[in-house]
Amino acid sequence: MDTFTFISGATGGLGKAYAFYCAEQGYNLFLTGRSEEKLSALKSALNAKFPAVNIECFPCEMTDDLSRRGLIAHAKENGFKFDRIINVAGADIQKAFTAYTPEKLLFQIRVNCEAALTIAHGLLECRADKLEVLTVSSMSGVSPMPYFAVYSASKAFLTSFFTALHYELKKDGVKITTVLPGGMPTRPDLVEEIKKQGLGGKLSSKPPEFVVKKSLKAVSKNKIICVPGAFNKLLYFLMKITPKRITLRYIARRWKNYSKDAF
Repeated sequence: MDTFTFISGATGGLGKAYAFYCAEQGYNLFLTGRSEEKLSALKSALNAKFPAVNIECFPCEMTDDLSRRGLIAHAKENGFKFDRIINVAGADIQKAFTAYTPEKLLFQIRVNCEAALTIAHGLLECRADKLEVLTVSSMSGVSPMPYFAVYSASKAFLTSFFTALHYELKKDGVKITTVLPGGMPTRPDLVEEIKKQGLGGKLSSKPPEFVVKKSLKAVSKNKIICVPGAFNKLLYFLMKITPKRITLRYIARRWKNYSKDAF
């Protein structure tokens, strides 16, 4: 029976990059995203370029438990087997805690944390003989970030959880890697945001195709953490060794007037 690569958030910039790269490598795809229309368009584009690849699409609202259960039930009932699970879906809300509404708080935590866990938990029952699990976290999760507290904490949660799971499932032959990218110019607003960050934003930013190749290579080697790009590796190291009060003071000054809602 054919095996599949599962990709959540497949219609976003990074999700699409994973889909096209995996299809180019000959992997069958099981794609999910909120919009049935966008999934259909993505499937058509992939089929046109890679006609030999089997592509399954299933719309899913990641904040909705019943929708997630429906996706997992569909996979089980139809006998899908996954040799790769790529968790891309996320809510890119970055603002001061007091600027959130209760609804937005729940939305971000459900997408960034709850969805990744429940999807991984359900699809592990559908794993093939060999499985790779790749989860997209962020450099923003390396340190607590004042004025980015919810977003940063949700990404730190993903890194912590999937690092622990790496060791839990190592004996079962499951490879698990968490990728911590910097900024990626996947939308016009993000391109402008990277420009505003000056030299640091330019050095930290990498195109999604670069992140895809580096992260998939890392999970094939069963690395725990993947930090794409030399500058980001240096930044990761510096954030680990710099006294927390200095890091937090700098972050608070740098980002206190910045605010971004989910796209």
